[in-house]
Amino acid sequence: MTKSLTRTHDPAARSFVESAGRPGGDFPIQNLPFGVFARRGRNEAERIGVAIGDQIVDLNRAAGQGLLAALEPEIQSALAARTLNPLLSMGRPAGRLVRERLFDLLCEDGPSRGQVVDCLVPMETAELMLPAVIGDYSDFYASIHHATNVGSMFRPENPLLPNYKYVPIGYHGRSSSIVVSGAPVKRPMGQIKGDQTTAPVFGPSRSLDYECEIGALISGGNPRGTEIPIGEAEQHIFGLSLLNDWSARDIQAWEYQPLGPFLAKNFATTVSPWVITMDALAPFRVPAYDRPADDPDPLPYLFSEADRRSGGVGITVEVYLRTSRMRADGIAATRLSQASFATMYWTLAQLVTHHASNGCNLRPGDLIGSGTISGPAKDNRGCLLELTWRGNEPLTLPTGEVRRFLLDGDEVSIRGYCEREGAVRIGFGECRGVIETA
Repeated sequence: MTKSLTRTHDPAARSFVESAGRPGGDFPIQNLPFGVFARRGRNEAERIGVAIGDQIVDLNRAAGQGLLAALEPEIQSALAARTLNPLLSMGRPAGRLVRERLFDLLCEDGPSRGQVVDCLVPMETAELMLPAVIGDYSDFYASIHHATNVGSMFRPENPLLPNYKYVPIGYHGRSSSIVVSGAPVKRPMGQIKGDQTTAPVFGPSRSLDYECEIGALISGGNPRGTEIPIGEAEQHIFGLSLLNDWSARDIQAWEYQPLGPFLAKNFATTVSPWVITMDALAPFRVPAYDRPADDPDPLPYLFSEADRRSGGVGITVEVYLRTSRMRADGIAATRLSQASFATMYWTLAQLVTHHASNGCNLRPGDLIGSGTISGPAKDNRGCLLELTWRGNEPLTLPTGEVRRFLLDGDEVSIRGYCEREGAVRIGFGECRGVIETA
């Protein structure tokens, strides 16, 4: 795993883009996340961009002005595409070269400043798209705190099933219903059976929930029938985004046995538009989850000393809720939870390695979800199922409104950031969606 720091992580570095240096901002020059956008009202094709402060570097235009001529022709060609997939197919090293070139161009003493300024697009004038064509999507269950909480609701005497500490639990989701932040989410219909009823009914979900997660975008990939060794797994992760795997808990409760999630989760999954590269996250790597002494060791294919030492990522994730009444009254969103991605039981490398361990071929643009991020405290719980304990402990909002699960008009936003002493804070932007009536 490559986690060495370079000039692109220098906390003293500054960009001539003034907004990139604002305290608490998400996109300083040490971040430089990739995305796809189009300028509103221009009737132009989507293009690849990189966020810097409140601006986007139009890489198509930058290439046209010769600013990326130092890069290999194949990389320049990939940057002229309408999605990140061609760049993802070249692997992480290609993204690293682009990041380093842009860092040099955007520095306060960088060359060709006038030309670079001509390539900047104000973020407020841009429509942000899905960063890649996502061929496949798999979601995991990597938080032991989330798994224990959910298990406690249904199996108080034995919350964790026997396989949890041996195998990263996951399921294959639906890529066709993945949407970018800001897209509305229609309340799903489905079969629902109450505890006191003898037969199910078909209707709108009454227990709609969010799940605060991190999504990993795959680069490179592996041929079908081959594996991805644990020591190589992170080279197949281009970067991370915020992810909300919306869940209809009442539909899920009726359908999940014996094969697991289906219609309760395939109606919508929201991802944030900016992909924070693994290279940008290098200063924020932390040890993997410290397993108790009586927990089993990972099986050999899931273990490497390097992953144990620094396989975690110190990302803080927060969930905010704003009801339609709060918006009408001008009341800011209220924070429901805050948790750390560093508390996940399974690392990203372990998820990738396990996914491919049976010869499954991962492809550039595939998306892997971490599963709900929850911690040991109540305010670390990453979904309403946990926060309200299956609806039995409702939340009271600043307006006096009560929530067990989401109502129509509710807006959920997930935010994420990394910060530590000696490094510049970087952020993930926002992953947002508003619930519409079924």
